[in-house]
Amino acid sequence: MCHVLEVVIQFSVCSQSLGFNLAIYCKKSSSRLWLLLQNSSLSGNFHDLNQEISTLLDVFPSRELGLNIDIREQIELLQKQSRRSKLFIDPNDERIRVRLFGFLDEFEQGNVPDEIELKSVFVKELGIRDAKTCRGEIEFLEEQIHTHDGDVEPMVSVLNGFVALTRYCRFLLFGLEEEEEDEKEGTGSGSFNKQRTRKRLLSQEIGDMAITVPKDFCCSISLDLMEDPVTVSTGQTYDRSSILRWMEDGHCSCPKTGQMLTHTRLVPNRALRNLISKWCEAHSIPYDAPEITDASPETLAVVEFTKAAIAANKATAELLVNQLSNGSQGAKTVAAREIRLLAKTGKENRACIAEAGAIPLLHNLLPSKNPIAQENSVTALLNLSIFDKNKNRIMDEFGCLRSIVDVLRFGLTVEARENAAATLFSLSAVHDYKRRITEEEGAVEALAGLLKSGSPRGKKDAVTALFNLSTHVGNCRRMIDAGAVAALIGALETEGVAEEAAGALALLVRQPIGAEAVGKEEMAVAGLIGMMRRGSPRGKENAVAALLELCRSGGVVATQKVARAPALASLLQSLLFTGTKRARRKAASLARVCQRCEAATLPMGRWGVEYSITSNSTTNHGSSFAGDVSVPLSITVSVL
Repeated sequence: MCHVLEVVIQFSVCSQSLGFNLAIYCKKSSSRLWLLLQNSSLSGNFHDLNQEISTLLDVFPSRELGLNIDIREQIELLQKQSRRSKLFIDPNDERIRVRLFGFLDEFEQGNVPDEIELKSVFVKELGIRDAKTCRGEIEFLEEQIHTHDGDVEPMVSVLNGFVALTRYCRFLLFGLEEEEEDEKEGTGSGSFNKQRTRKRLLSQEIGDMAITVPKDFCCSISLDLMEDPVTVSTGQTYDRSSILRWMEDGHCSCPKTGQMLTHTRLVPNRALRNLISKWCEAHSIPYDAPEITDASPETLAVVEFTKAAIAANKATAELLVNQLSNGSQGAKTVAAREIRLLAKTGKENRACIAEAGAIPLLHNLLPSKNPIAQENSVTALLNLSIFDKNKNRIMDEFGCLRSIVDVLRFGLTVEARENAAATLFSLSAVHDYKRRITEEEGAVEALAGLLKSGSPRGKKDAVTALFNLSTHVGNCRRMIDAGAVAALIGALETEGVAEEAAGALALLVRQPIGAEAVGKEEMAVAGLIGMMRRGSPRGKENAVAALLELCRSGGVVATQKVARAPALASLLQSLLFTGTKRARRKAASLARVCQRCEAATLPMGRWGVEYSITSNSTTNHGSSFAGDVSVPLSITVSVL
């Protein structure tokens, strides 16, 4: 018992100096700003610990245990100290914290804090003396936002304000020189580069082993193996980082189904995560998923920037645009990367970056011989284009569309070419721009080529762009001549893009020239039939819609080719019972078309393939495909 008591006493004595040691530890391995913001909370926790020790010693039966006099004196001394202790908050730390909040207040009131004051607090008071340390502070605060979500104290909006303030100070006080050296050495900064490197290594390892990742293990947004699968209100599962960016961009719908999200909770899919982990272990693939405990937050608060954060980000954007205009070539490369990152979140950031004049300057970097500069500039334009007003700014910038297409065709990195394709898709959301993009020399050919031979991500970017361009009736001839139809038919066999490829074909064959071109392709009908057999519910829906319109626009020859395809009748019958509502309508209509075709071409008294319609009542309310103007599926673009 004496040994236990001595341990308690030693722990109690040590706890009195623990605050100082903890502060030193946090300064070395954590965040100075985070520690400062937690100052009151930490002091309160230590005070509570001291009160617990005092209560323990008050009830401890020291006299009954026959302890020697030295130990009793230590207990009595500790009791007196514990009773006298009061909550203590370092006044100097509190003074600095108040000054930091004062800077945010200045931004909120439309003023920019004095540079000398900022330098005094960040450099002299907090000891943040270089860009690298400043970058570490930003990364740590961002990690707290995304890791703790709604449970973090202070509130997420406050942390976003401090991130914006620190980012502004990083470029105001330290410029881009150190960052420029990192760029020359090929090392990027921030969690973005670490995450991208880790993703590349994982993808490369999987690719080198010639392993096909199960479709259910891949995020439908990023197409990468999910590290932290979470389920949204619609029941769909995504990688946490991907759906987080989607929701931070202001979207309130499910990316895959298009349904509105009834809430923003992200529920960890532990079962799927365990399956992914076991699959990776079986194939000797490193899988470093974050730990999930019962205490892990399951609610994602969609980020809302305060006026102070918006104003600070606007000031940062102006600093970066100035570097993009007047800095050295290395500084311009770094500025493009930082604009790319700043444009990842929030329409406010995208708006203020464009208003600061970034788009013409990013355009000037697109022809750069520096692969990093080119990749960052085209991806920054992609992220900026998600804000609708910026689409107009990009398209109105003389020669910018031409330069984006040139990056798509001749880009110095795979990522640059893929992101150029995604940029074209984003811009083509405006109907009037679909024709302009299609008429740009080499644009459709490059997208078709990327769909045929690109990486999984590149194929996804290409097919979504081609799908969007297919929605304009005036683009059909150009897409046929550029080889897009052949590429889309070939993509029907490619997992991950087949659904969108079938949707694009369903749009193109609405026109006779499109139906004629598809009908001439030997594998077109077989590919669509194959998708009806093994595709996703939406893929089956798109495939049967494409076959139906092919019959209607392609004439007797195309209809006969479809009607006599092996197994079509049984697949239609299956869709009539198990397909989506729209798929059932299309299947019923296609069955009737094939039935009439068979009846018209066979001699009296002979029977061909039986296309009977024996489904439930919901399938008998078919509507004409020509009157169904709904787009086969919706596709979204992610920030990068």
